[in-house]
Amino acid sequence: MSTTEKETNVAAKKGSFLQENSKSLLFIAGAIVILIGIYIWYQNVYLTNRAEEASAKMYKAEQFLGADSLANKAINGEGGYPGLETIADEYANTKSANLANLYLGGIYLRKGEYKKAIESLGKYSDTGSPVADPLALGLLGDAYSELKDYKQAATYYKKAADKASNKFTSPMFLKKLGLVYEAQKSFKDAAVSYNKIKAQYPESQEATMIDEYIARAEAQDK
Repeated sequence: MSTTEKETNVAAKKGSFLQENSKSLLFIAGAIVILIGIYIWYQNVYLTNRAEEASAKMYKAEQFLGADSLANKAINGEGGYPGLETIADEYANTKSANLANLYLGGIYLRKGEYKKAIESLGKYSDTGSPVADPLALGLLGDAYSELKDYKQAATYYKKAADKASNKFTSPMFLKKLGLVYEAQKSFKDAAVSYNKIKAQYPESQEATMIDEYIARAEAQDK
């Protein structure tokens, strides 16, 4: 077979392939266009609508949270209004759901349901807030501390203290970190945490009696 004949056969096969699979190729191209359209709609319409809907429902849940000392209404909802659990579950990927997980973590912690607190707080995503983000980490530290998992508690207290350095949350979690170190008999590390409060946050409430904690930790580290 000559070179020209081979080229003709190859061209014919290519043409045959395109002809036989033209419907499939058009389907694939069409599917891609549809998927792109769905993605744009999902981002700009669906998520936006869900976020607005979740925000409206979150308002009532926050009212329940402020009025109910045990926060049962805030968790479960009432009178046709969804609670925080429903908002966190059904409106995932919204800011309201994220905040609901933080609220739930704090509520469960107060109710002594520490594993539930850890589960909810583990779903919280950073928002850039200098208060909420370190608080979520610190609450995780509290939950693990109550479960006497001091190693995990120390990890989260340290992250909380370092997350957003300020005189409100950082000294609070540094003090808790020191107490957890003491529980583990790591008195040198406890003294380091307490001394950070004294050196870096001398105007904080935790600093007012921190010398006693430093003295206690240093006395034990001998």
